Amino acid sequence: MNNLQREAGNANRALGDAQIKALMAEVLNETQPVSRRAFMKMLGLSGGGLALAFYFGCSETDAAAPDTSSAASALFKANAYVEIYPDDAAQFANTIVVYSKGPEIGQGIKTAFALIIAEELDADWQQVHVEQAAINPALYGNQGAGGSTSIPNNWDVLRQAGAAARAMLISAAAREWQVSEADCSASNSIVHCKDGRSLSYGALARKAGSVAVPDVQTLKLKERNQYQLLGKRYSGVDNRKVVTGQPLFGIDTVLPGMLYASYTKCPAFGGKVKSANLDAIQKLPGVKDAFVIEGTSLPTEVMPGVAIIATSTWAAFSAKKQLQVEWDESGASKDSWSEFVKQAESLAKQSGKEALRVNGDVAQAFATAKKSIDAFYSYPYVSHATLEPQNCTAWYHDGVIELWSPTQQATPSIKLVGKMLNLPDEKVVIHQTRVGGGFGRRLMNDYACEAAAIAKRVNAPVKLTWTREDDMTHDLYRVGGFHAFKGTVDAQGKLSAWQDHFITFTVDGKTPTSGGNLDAEEFPAPLLSNVNITQTLLTSGTPTGPLRAPRSNALAFVIQSFIHELAVAANRDHVELLLEIMGEPRWLTPGNIRALNTGRAAAVIKLAAEKSGWGKRLPKGRALGLAFHFSHAAHVAEVAEVSVDANKKLTVHKVVVAADVGPIINLSGAEAQAQGAVIDGMSMMFGQQITMENGRVQQQNFNEYPLLRTPYAPKVEAHFIQSDYKPTGLGEPTLPPLAPAICNAIFAATGERVRSLPLTQHGFKLA
Repeated sequence: MNNLQREAGNANRALGDAQIKALMAEVLNETQPVSRRAFMKMLGLSGGGLALAFYFGCSETDAAAPDTSSAASALFKANAYVEIYPDDAAQFANTIVVYSKGPEIGQGIKTAFALIIAEELDADWQQVHVEQAAINPALYGNQGAGGSTSIPNNWDVLRQAGAAARAMLISAAAREWQVSEADCSASNSIVHCKDGRSLSYGALARKAGSVAVPDVQTLKLKERNQYQLLGKRYSGVDNRKVVTGQPLFGIDTVLPGMLYASYTKCPAFGGKVKSANLDAIQKLPGVKDAFVIEGTSLPTEVMPGVAIIATSTWAAFSAKKQLQVEWDESGASKDSWSEFVKQAESLAKQSGKEALRVNGDVAQAFATAKKSIDAFYSYPYVSHATLEPQNCTAWYHDGVIELWSPTQQATPSIKLVGKMLNLPDEKVVIHQTRVGGGFGRRLMNDYACEAAAIAKRVNAPVKLTWTREDDMTHDLYRVGGFHAFKGTVDAQGKLSAWQDHFITFTVDGKTPTSGGNLDAEEFPAPLLSNVNITQTLLTSGTPTGPLRAPRSNALAFVIQSFIHELAVAANRDHVELLLEIMGEPRWLTPGNIRALNTGRAAAVIKLAAEKSGWGKRLPKGRALGLAFHFSHAAHVAEVAEVSVDANKKLTVHKVVVAADVGPIINLSGAEAQAQGAVIDGMSMMFGQQITMENGRVQQQNFNEYPLLRTPYAPKVEAHFIQSDYKPTGLGEPTLPPLAPAICNAIFAATGERVRSLPLTQHGFKLA
């Protein structure tokens, strides 16, 4: 860790709330505007290089801003995005170091952030070295990833960072040559003069350190047709380290004198410890201590349980197996999935208690309809199932708590842990590690809170690791749900009415649980004349949270499948009906580029159809299925080609993905995101479900919660419409259309309509 990172790590500040809804609001919000003066300041490296620092939310007189009176300052007091080392800096000569502020969870932003800066900097990519930035929200704002917002929230800031550095280098060269800046240009980390002279960025680094930072308003950013780096394929900057097993992840953390911990909670959500055989556990080999933690009784913080501290993870896990706890379950969940299903089936026969959207005259449309269809759809709770189980290393010393955490949201974790331990923000230091699978699970920091609570009792660093069974049975799950649909088509075959009684879950009896809400603007409701959407809430004690493409990963399945049912009832081509629903190109919310645009939607539907050969003749038992979904500001359509034999063996041969997410940053990364989302979505829909009885999750490990194996992965072909709109992320929006596309293809191939997941419930097997 260099001096810059150490300084930044000691200046941690928190911006956010640990509770799920407040956290998601923070994740999805755009970066707050900043003043021009506070936006960028320049500091000199001890070696005389160029560094640019960026400040978010600072006032013109912010006392936290570093003293920049000396351009040759030997010590950074700000966390910089860009460092350029001089051409005589030994092995670092002419190296451009870019710091990535956000957590790398496999979505590729560590590479993408650097590419955005390097593009505007006109850098030679071979000279760029990327490092994970220290956690310092006082300088960076929220350092998190979620909601596919990393790229859109940082797009402008990162482009300006690169453009400002380029402008300063050009200014330095113009001074050196005593020419006008207009006579200079930059490319591949070299500034060129029109008279033929040139200087490398490294040669200009010291001189650029004395150039005033340009006003942001004067920066000229590139148009898409000027990009030299963006839109091409690049290997991830950490790929070699990942495949060679380098210690990048939270679970890899090793510190001198470190101890190891396990934590056991009640199998029924909300239970408390009555008693435990602590004396017996403390006598086991390798065990240092065992004790009860009362906790905060919040699933996003610390639930009551028993901690075991040992000299190794093996010793901690071995002792955990011998732990005997008597639980007080008087206030624990009594949830039963089978009972929830029965309740929903009964409630589906009537309208919901709460109206979410009412348009036109649905009753009249039903009365005059040529055809109407009733359908009851359901989907289960599902687990995030991250391959790296929840873990965190904590060290409480000198009144400071340090955490090495594979988190998606380090910034809220600071305040959360500080509140729990009664420490000010500056006494909570988070070291961001690479994340071995997030999918929204690590938006929550319960594992960090547990590690901190345990470390407060130990005079040494302690690594908490969850077992796979802990991970599966104490998740914050994707919530299940039910939809009682009724739809009609008129004599012209047009969709004339849409009715949905949405049955979902609540904790407080008033509002849907996290991930369990249905927006009144959800497609296709805003585009139809006659709509009636109602809602009923079932009380549940099972904790839930965001999972990859929250809400959309379930809603796309039911909505896009039911639209296909209506297309079949109307004897209409599915693509034709979807395009008819879209109508003329327009924004559903005028002026909001993150709203659905029917023109962009139609374009991806047409592209997916074209690239998949929609309408082509296929052998018996083999068919195409299509689905469209809009989420996270992205328009995505997918076509799945499947075959089903007489024994219900299913093969997904190919999936075509068509997406409009604005300009692509790294084509290799974008394709990987599409491929990963398809495979994840297929895994989820095929055999995954979480059921609970008497408040206890029944699935314990991957033998009961199967992940898709490599031989069954389909070929994935991704196509992108590189529009000029502000880019959005790809980690989430390419997942939702997969399930309905496959289920619609199953119907086309067999005539069997799938209205509930997972597919294994219906006897399907992967071929």
